[in-house]
Amino acid sequence: MDKKQLAINTIRLLSVEMIQKANSGHPGLPLGASPMTFTLFNDIMHFSPKHSDWINRDRFILSAGHGSAMLYSLLHLFGFGITVDDLKEFRQYNSLTPGHPEYLHTKGIDATTGPLGQGLSMAVGMAIAQEYMASQFNTENHKIFDNYTYTIVGDGCLQEGITNEASSIAGSLKLSKLICLYDSNNITIEGDTKNIFSENVRARYEALGWDTYFVEDGNDIEKIRETIELAKTTDKPSFIEIKTKIGYGSVVEGTAKAHGAPIGAENIPSLKEKLGLDFTEEFHIPQEVKELFAQSTSEKEKYYSEWESMFEDYKHTHKDLYDKLMKFLSKEIDEEYLTSKEFTSFEKDDATRSYSHVLLNRLKDKQLNIVGGSADLAPSNKTFMDGLDVFTQTNRSGRNIQFGVREHAMAAITNGISLYGGLIPYCATFMIFSDYLKPAMRLSSLMKRQVLYILTHDSIGVGEDGPTHEPIEQLAMLRTIPNLNTIRPADGFETSMAYKIALENKETPTALVLSRQKLVNLKETNEQALKGGYILKKQESPDLVIIATGSEVKLALDASEALEKEGVKAQVVSMMCQEIFDKQDQEYKDSVIPKNVEKRVSIECLSTYGWQKYTGLNGLNIGIDEFGMSAPGSKIMDHFGFTTEKIVEKIKQYL
Repeated sequence: MDKKQLAINTIRLLSVEMIQKANSGHPGLPLGASPMTFTLFNDIMHFSPKHSDWINRDRFILSAGHGSAMLYSLLHLFGFGITVDDLKEFRQYNSLTPGHPEYLHTKGIDATTGPLGQGLSMAVGMAIAQEYMASQFNTENHKIFDNYTYTIVGDGCLQEGITNEASSIAGSLKLSKLICLYDSNNITIEGDTKNIFSENVRARYEALGWDTYFVEDGNDIEKIRETIELAKTTDKPSFIEIKTKIGYGSVVEGTAKAHGAPIGAENIPSLKEKLGLDFTEEFHIPQEVKELFAQSTSEKEKYYSEWESMFEDYKHTHKDLYDKLMKFLSKEIDEEYLTSKEFTSFEKDDATRSYSHVLLNRLKDKQLNIVGGSADLAPSNKTFMDGLDVFTQTNRSGRNIQFGVREHAMAAITNGISLYGGLIPYCATFMIFSDYLKPAMRLSSLMKRQVLYILTHDSIGVGEDGPTHEPIEQLAMLRTIPNLNTIRPADGFETSMAYKIALENKETPTALVLSRQKLVNLKETNEQALKGGYILKKQESPDLVIIATGSEVKLALDASEALEKEGVKAQVVSMMCQEIFDKQDQEYKDSVIPKNVEKRVSIECLSTYGWQKYTGLNGLNIGIDEFGMSAPGSKIMDHFGFTTEKIVEKIKQYL
């Protein structure tokens, strides 16, 4: 066989051997999809194994992340630092080859994938980011950003609703540098898809505004190459369906058994025979294959060197653009401005969603790499950057992004924008719909991406829209996600501190939880808010500590005043961000919530879940552990006991 076919079959066998040694994994996709992936990596994509974070590399996302063994095999062969020993440690403790691809963990991985559909959706975000960065930094003679984004999806990805949302946006925006390869084998874990996935997928993608192509034989690498090259010439995103056989060449070819379990050591000899591989050594890579990849890598490094030379010229001929790009890539921020009165002061009382709008618009001319938008709710959650353009199919320099009513895709796309590099993206919706964002928010946290989630209408204060739109358990849910800062500010100043935290934490996403109703600007709030929780009203030898967030902080202060008139000293704490407070040293935490004060009260008009870690087993947790109702917000607050008088009465009964 020729060298390319030998290379493909080597990738297939390496993948199967990795899975067999681990006794865990998914051999079906590598056996079926290795020809298209090899062709993409070897013949099409531009990247540099020596400079794996090169800003203009072609991006690749294995949306069907369960096929990771195939990707690790390629990364080894192209010299990304994965060794044969790493391949042998597939799915093992602390290995560089985990069960699904993990960004930051393994060199050459552009996104963490596994939850089906997230990968394709992140690819859409990368394609948006590429177009925007090109609009900002490319010149006629310097194409700093001209890369493509490629993704491989399977039947499972395309059944997930999120991919339809994301693909709809991609088609509407004509993201022509996005190319999706569909590993079409009509098999999922439960078997043949004929009963549950009988649609014409290519017709759907045509309706979504994509150019579509069909490759009848997934082993025809010349046809695959020609089709990808053709897809690169169009003005739309491209969807290439490639018919494959899951588990190709193995005894479980074409069956669901090939999907998620090793093929069995006893069946590897027959696979080798089918693939025309006559060696017996495990994890063997023929010399001809090594030479092929060495030659290919050399050519890719040459392409990189040509770009690097062009970039060197760009540094001198367009120094202003170069300096701006460096600021983008480093995500440089103006610390002094973020604590200035110009940024943190507000003249009138307003909802925290309105304070957020003011702050976003104060930032837009200072932090030029902020981009983002809302899921068709910008007028309600006030996330439009005034005076700036919208990103459209004809205007790639717009910083406002309209995601449409597509919350699931919006969050994943925002991750993709962040992954591309240089940009600080935000997305926005009502707090109640954070349930729709959860999978992508979890990936933001896992991948350590600086993404800002603006979540407004944060409580029963929503009012007339009723229980379907009034969050109860969502805030507690967000606080359980590792590496996510969930911030619920009490006034304009705390909202400004929330933005400061979001901009400073470059490896942590932020959920900014904001009110619909007007909140009073408090004289007590101060820069101690940056510690997550801090004292707003200090008492010497307090009788109790009252801890509150957001709209309930004013209630806590008023309740403290009323209690003081009755001889009860209540120390008041604003717990703007539990995650940041929990990271403070013990001495500081004990100064805010003294250990010797056993009487502790939390006030938050959402679920009480989780507050016990501050109030203890004998604390009083004032909240709502049932659904809301439809009525004016003030009436609902009164109904659930969120008035000064009712709070004071509950505390007195508790004492």
